Amino acid sequence: MKLAVLSTAPNCYSTRRLRQAAEARGHRVKVLNTLRFGMDLEEGEPSLYFRSRELSDYDAILPRIGASITYYGVAVVRQFEQMDVYTPNTSNGIMNSRDKLRSLQILSRHDIGIPHTTFVRDRQDVLPAITRLGGAPIIIKILEGTQGVGVILAETTKTAEAIIETLQTAKQNVLVQKFVKESKGRDVRAFVVGDAVVAAMRRTAQGDEFRSNVHRGGTTERVQLEPKFEEAAVRAAQIMGLRVAGVDMLESNDGPQIMEVNSSPGLEGIEGATGLDIAGAIVEYMAGQVNFPELDLRQRLTVSKGYGVVDLLIPEGSEFVGKAISDSGLRERDLVVLNLHRGTSVISNPKGSRELEAGDKLLCYGKFDGMRDLIPEKQRRKRRVKAKKLDPQLLEDLETA
Repeated sequence: MKLAVLSTAPNCYSTRRLRQAAEARGHRVKVLNTLRFGMDLEEGEPSLYFRSRELSDYDAILPRIGASITYYGVAVVRQFEQMDVYTPNTSNGIMNSRDKLRSLQILSRHDIGIPHTTFVRDRQDVLPAITRLGGAPIIIKILEGTQGVGVILAETTKTAEAIIETLQTAKQNVLVQKFVKESKGRDVRAFVVGDAVVAAMRRTAQGDEFRSNVHRGGTTERVQLEPKFEEAAVRAAQIMGLRVAGVDMLESNDGPQIMEVNSSPGLEGIEGATGLDIAGAIVEYMAGQVNFPELDLRQRLTVSKGYGVVDLLIPEGSEFVGKAISDSGLRERDLVVLNLHRGTSVISNPKGSRELEAGDKLLCYGKFDGMRDLIPEKQRRKRRVKAKKLDPQLLEDLETA
């Protein structure tokens, strides 16, 4: 395998370890500065130049895109994708994970735990937002902060209002997040490669510091995750479109709560804490994928006129409930079932004898005309107002708004 590691820091621990791991396994590897690429766009011929010379062929790339170069770095990764070069982390995945609000919006539509979060802009909306979270203490986060920078614990509502107002005055977009008291000063970093957690560590803050990041002085220890934590980490990474990711989770009374999915996770802290060869696991996974890369079905298949990929929900009372896939009539409509989602489980290429249940989601490929009348109308979700967390005056204001 000929591998390119995209990095602006060739001497940092993570980049050096990835290069060593690839060379130790007999692969050819080069570290290429992400900012030295040039992209040429012509009809049918996307191409890349590196240091003003046309780039030679590569089998795979491993993006190590820092937050400061997200836009250009993602553009480079996207160009490699157009040239059919394998990458474990897609350009969309990197972009989605880099924005805290965007990533939580994506995760929120799935059955996966996340801390209750709110995002408002107008000053008058700040207090109601804090009240919806259950009041202070709360966590305030700058959208694009990294390594614990821009994460603030506000102990009182007045303090929270002052901090948010100050940050907004400084043109900073902020998230307001429920404080999970039982996990104060601790979180878990799960390192996902492919469809498995290859290593995990617990990070613990020191002294009065509530942020557990290693860069803030936090200590680390190896931890064996419970299956529900492993499953949550893998699903979060895959939902983001990442096959190599660091997933940060809180250990709450309600189970795992996903805080962040990192598309360029550092190796030094977790390899030091666990003693595991994580760089080697990444390289081995990529080598196994090079000959059989995963395709973006929605991008590749919708080019056929009138055909595409669609999620079909089987609602309660549907004519399909209780029927086997082979007896459902979907094939007669020129529809092929690629995946069946049931709860948190995914059944790939389900057998025709598989019986459908209410709540199942089918990933189908076929004619749009055959699918149109099968897609139920979207029903507006009923608004859930937690009256016990709202004071009477605020509840009255909301009802008359």
